[in-house]
Amino acid sequence: MRWLNVPNLLSLLRLALVPFAVRAICAGDYRGALAIFATAAVTDALDGSLARHFRCITRVGAYLDPIADKALLSSTYVALGAAGAVPWWLVGLVFGRDLLILALVGAALLVTDYRDFPPNLWGKLSTVVQAVAAVWVIVVEAFPAKGLSSDPMLWAVAAATVWSGLCYLWRALEMARARPAKCSPAKSD
Repeated sequence: MRWLNVPNLLSLLRLALVPFAVRAICAGDYRGALAIFATAAVTDALDGSLARHFRCITRVGAYLDPIADKALLSSTYVALGAAGAVPWWLVGLVFGRDLLILALVGAALLVTDYRDFPPNLWGKLSTVVQAVAAVWVIVVEAFPAKGLSSDPMLWAVAAATVWSGLCYLWRALEMARARPAKCSPAKSD
């Protein structure tokens, strides 16, 4: 069990926190959700730095970390949508971008020999904006104050999500033009 190490256990903990965060948001316990999100953020900050520092980076961890991040973020947006804290069109936009990326990677795996799909700057920025906005919405719901609004953050999420989705689509089109097809027709002599 070479993959079982502290960084991967932290990623597993973050994954295990997902249903508790969803439950807290759906129950209207935004302060509890904020505490869960803070714990998840600490595990996210620690797992990568510990893996690099102690040189215990594993293939499992390379998959587990982004899965835990995406599960927490996507589930949070669904819960915030269900609670009425964010509009459903925004939840659809966040999921739509992720589904677009999965479809593009799936297509690339099927028709090309390309196997390296690192996130780009705009994808990372979009994820950060989505995470900050989710926390901001939770804070606004946990500590309601007159004049405090989530709307500017929600529009920032929409803009960053659409832009990053377009950038991934453009990158996929460039890859398709640059890479040979996996099953190219045989040449006849």
